[in-house]
Amino acid sequence: MRMWVDGALKDADEARVSVLDHGLTVGDGVFETVRAVDGRPFALTRHLDRLARSARGLGLAEPDLDEVRRACAAVLDANPMPLGRLRITYTGGVSPLGSDRGDAGPGLFVALGEATRRPHSTAVITVPWTRNERGALVGLKTTSYAENVVALARAHEHGASEALFANTVGRLCEGTGSNVFVVLDGQLHTPPVASGCLAGITRALAVEWTGAHETDLPFDVLERAEEVFLTSTLRDVQAVHRVDGRELPGAPGPVTAKAMRIFDEQAGSDLDP
Repeated sequence: MRMWVDGALKDADEARVSVLDHGLTVGDGVFETVRAVDGRPFALTRHLDRLARSARGLGLAEPDLDEVRRACAAVLDANPMPLGRLRITYTGGVSPLGSDRGDAGPGLFVALGEATRRPHSTAVITVPWTRNERGALVGLKTTSYAENVVALARAHEHGASEALFANTVGRLCEGTGSNVFVVLDGQLHTPPVASGCLAGITRALAVEWTGAHETDLPFDVLERAEEVFLTSTLRDVQAVHRVDGRELPGAPGPVTAKAMRIFDEQAGSDLDP
């Protein structure tokens, strides 16, 4: 396996990041995960646009997106595989211990791991912790993911693949690494970005392609929704067959199945929508 580390391809056993990198010491970094099929990335332009937005939101130097593209192409060429998870990480770089940034410049790292197709449906749980829709990091895809690690571990303990959060005012928000959609009276809805959820790339495409409504929803909508599905880079559109102890028989339901079909057709016709 070869990966990109600060300007060059390195073998995995030679790739090194300083123990003083701010992305490691304080989570001062942003990232993107891109699906790659047979060496071709999907929706790369949208992902790079969000990488730049996230970097600006953290006050990091603007990433050189041409360099990031070159790094992605080099890593994909060096590691052929049928389905891959391309990870782009951009950090505050080597800095003093503590929250102050140094002046060494940002770090750029690109790696690729093998991925597998997700099943058509999955189970999710709700968790008691909340997303802060007014926080400094809201809307940014940062490397500060420990909260997600804790919630996802709880999901796995309960036989689920994802955990869903409310925000601080009790509205439905998002999963640890996914956006959530619900069907009410046959209509498709997803929480607005104002809820504190990440503006997911797959979420945006699903909204555009299916006409889903962005709706402020109470958290307990999960107790009565006719259908529920998740979207993310590696899930695409994935039906939910259980929320906590509530079964949703027949998942994927008709609205979800239609959304899955539309997404597959549209994504298959344009690799960089």
